[in-house]
Amino acid sequence: MGKIKILIVDDSAFMRKLITDFLTEDSRMSVVGTARNGQDALKKIKELKPDVVTMDVEMPIMDGISALERIMKESPVPVIMLSSTTKVGAENTIQAMQIGAIDFIAKPSGAISLDLYKVKDELIEKVVSASKVKLSKLLISPMQEKKPISNRVSYSKIEPKEEKTVKIVDSKWNPASSKLIVLGTSTGGPRALQHVITKLPASINAPILIVQHMPAGFTQSLANRLNSLSEITVKEAEDGETIQKGIAYIAPGGYHLRVKSSGNTLVIELDQSTPVNGHRPSVDVMFESASELNNYDKLAVIMTGMGSDGTNGLIKLVNSGRVKSIAESKETSIVFGMPKAAIATNYVDEVQNVENIAQTIMKYV
Repeated sequence: MGKIKILIVDDSAFMRKLITDFLTEDSRMSVVGTARNGQDALKKIKELKPDVVTMDVEMPIMDGISALERIMKESPVPVIMLSSTTKVGAENTIQAMQIGAIDFIAKPSGAISLDLYKVKDELIEKVVSASKVKLSKLLISPMQEKKPISNRVSYSKIEPKEEKTVKIVDSKWNPASSKLIVLGTSTGGPRALQHVITKLPASINAPILIVQHMPAGFTQSLANRLNSLSEITVKEAEDGETIQKGIAYIAPGGYHLRVKSSGNTLVIELDQSTPVNGHRPSVDVMFESASELNNYDKLAVIMTGMGSDGTNGLIKLVNSGRVKSIAESKETSIVFGMPKAAIATNYVDEVQNVENIAQTIMKYV
């Protein structure tokens, strides 16, 4: 297999050199060119046909957002955005994710980050992951509808794995009982969340807790954008707040989100304890805290993302109460890591294309 061909787009010559040096240290990668703005990038994408593009958000002549829109229409290619952590930078980054960027890296200290080495390993990992994404997945329209794919039993015939005990569907699942929805996602998550959250009705009879792997400063912008597009209320979670039906709470970047019982209500707890499997917030941490609630049936959803965060938490959920679980399908996952790991436990009740997940949630609540 040949090296991953990368085009680096940044208006700073220093940043172009720094990123080039970092990536070419990895033997799997080859930087085939650089561009100083979006207009230059469009031309070089057509000439050089890179496998992955790293794109600065803020540039003169044509900024990263405008360039990304053109790239997705004219020459689709996996794009990773490099963004500042300012409020405007965060809002632009969330917009880029909705347009079709695979992922993003937060620059540690502004447009010209002398300390970019802090995110070097993350950048390399995300470039490798982006190089494996099929272009067809970048081009799925948010409104494109697909038929549901088959359930876990048929799916296991497509994805052979070790024979394990299959969870027996709980005949006592009661639509009238108190419900809690817990949802975890990572790479490709902002776009997937837009598919799901915007289709949930304001009358949904359950609160929703969400972990999206993101650094501090970006989850507020994600919550604001989803809130503006949705019938339900979407907000960044706050420590100590009582959760309510019809509201989705997104764990703030850099904080684990746990849910605790307090009398007849549920309360959010946020903390900055040690990352779990490299993540804070962690889906496992949220799922495991939900597993300790005895008076609620839980609906667990695992969508696109690298790694296996959420799998251990799902096992604890299933072994401690009534649970229904949904995983995003391979067909629509930008990165089929987290859903695949969950499906392999045989504790997933339904595997669905992202366009059908909201409808499946409503079937259970």
